[in-house]
Amino acid sequence: MVNTVKPNVEKNKFEKFKAEKDGLAVKEELDYFAQIGWEALDKTDLEHRLKWLGIFYRPVTPGKFMVRLRVPHGILTSNQMRVLAGVVQRYGEDGNADITTRQNLQLRGIHLEDIPDIFGRLGAVGITSIQSGMDNVRNITGSPVAGLDANELIDTRELVQKVQDAITNGGQGNYEFTNLPRKFNIAIEGGRDNSVHAEINDIALVPAYKEGQIGFNVLVGGFFSAKRCAAAVPLNVWVPPSDDVVQLCLAILTVYRDRGLRANRQKPG
Repeated sequence: MVNTVKPNVEKNKFEKFKAEKDGLAVKEELDYFAQIGWEALDKTDLEHRLKWLGIFYRPVTPGKFMVRLRVPHGILTSNQMRVLAGVVQRYGEDGNADITTRQNLQLRGIHLEDIPDIFGRLGAVGITSIQSGMDNVRNITGSPVAGLDANELIDTRELVQKVQDAITNGGQGNYEFTNLPRKFNIAIEGGRDNSVHAEINDIALVPAYKEGQIGFNVLVGGFFSAKRCAAAVPLNVWVPPSDDVVQLCLAILTVYRDRGLRANRQKPG
């Protein structure tokens, strides 16, 4: 189902081009883009809509793109790492990968004509870059020692993957959540040390007991950037470590999608 959000505000340039064509729509055009080359692309497709697929045009390195992956919880297998290494290795000194603050990887030096093949290779080992840029939910984070920490309260690895799969339709793309007012961050903490920095996430779930059962307290509204910082606030909601977590995240996202401020991108609350 295609998102049909029609905010009752004067549209800024981002809302205008999203209304003209959803960013995810370029997924169906990617093979064509690879054939005609980046220089022939529509400017908005090149500079903005490709980000819905995790493909970033870089004016300082024209023709060499960055691809932002989705690595939920920051977890990769050895086989996945070998495939990623093979992708960047083909570009010699231009090929490299950044580790981001959201437990993610960004591949650099990528040529647009190679991306259909690269996406095929990544998909074969369960890696996607879908909805990783612009007005989408970013990589979902959790404790870097999930499943290893002796003092862990909840192993959140499966929950983080379920939330990503629901938001991205199993990595295929989900039009329900491709038109948010701005980017959106989710973190699910399973330990005691707040490794996810819950206070700077739009949704943060932190371990808490209720009547002897372990689950999560929910915080919302955290935001951190060079221009604005706001600490997340408790929602006064507790949720068990089950599929209820997924449904809660989707419900909050739906409210944000439909009611979030869109006129000023610096105030998207």
